[in-house]
Amino acid sequence: MRLKLDRRTALATALMAICVSVLSPAAAQEKLRFAVGPFQPSPSDTRKAYEPFFKHIADALRRDYELVVTNDWAGIAIALANQQADVAWMGPWGYVLAHNEGGSQAIATVKYNGKPTYHAIIVSRPDAKIVNWPGDAKGLRLSLADVGSTSGWLIPTHWFKTNGIDPKTYFQYRDGASHAAQVLSVINGQTDLASDYDRNLNVFIERGTVKPDQIRIVWQSAPLPNDPLVVRADFDPALAQKIQEIVLAITEEQALALMPKNYTGWVAATHASYKLIEDAGITVGRIKPKTN
Repeated sequence: MRLKLDRRTALATALMAICVSVLSPAAAQEKLRFAVGPFQPSPSDTRKAYEPFFKHIADALRRDYELVVTNDWAGIAIALANQQADVAWMGPWGYVLAHNEGGSQAIATVKYNGKPTYHAIIVSRPDAKIVNWPGDAKGLRLSLADVGSTSGWLIPTHWFKTNGIDPKTYFQYRDGASHAAQVLSVINGQTDLASDYDRNLNVFIERGTVKPDQIRIVWQSAPLPNDPLVVRADFDPALAQKIQEIVLAITEEQALALMPKNYTGWVAATHASYKLIEDAGITVGRIKPKTN
């Protein structure tokens, strides 16, 4: 009799352990898959700068996580569309592509020095004889960035198109460069003009990589919405809301430790926050307008 009771007790204990394991939140919750675009000169630089922010989210949710750093802006959109990433910090144009192709949704916009906006720019050397833009620059060598870049490709291309200019015939044109290379290619004489964004140029100047008297801004865009934090299309809405609450609660003081330099927090966002970018993508023919 005692043997039977011991066996029953052991069986009950085993079943209870299985139930606890199955029902435990830690066991039931899958690892969060974060992704970030190529914001820094190298993947290791990007990981070092951005991982504390993603770790903060995972810790607040008591979840394990992994972080993937993509090599180009299109890669992060593909990762979201293919459900290889759950949450991503990406460029505005990359987000619009991800939304258009896979239904990803923006939940927050990052603040940089307290502002949720930035500018696309085109730079030249200071001695370039460009008084009237773009007339004085016709025929010069122009380098635009990766076609997945908002400031480096989409917005300048949109500006040229809306002003009746085909940059591929108006300039000695090329594209595909990284932002890290753009300004330096002008300083080194590899090109006459290059697209970039004001935040990136300011970082180069702060680090001493570029001296203010080595570069000149010849064109600047209207304000653009900063980088969004994005969730994939079928991501749990309740979890997305929790993540939004976590990032909106980050103070400027916390941002100093959790985010790359000069980033100061987040504001709430929806897809409508990026309509300007979407409209530009439609104008240049890279995406089609949605029909009801």
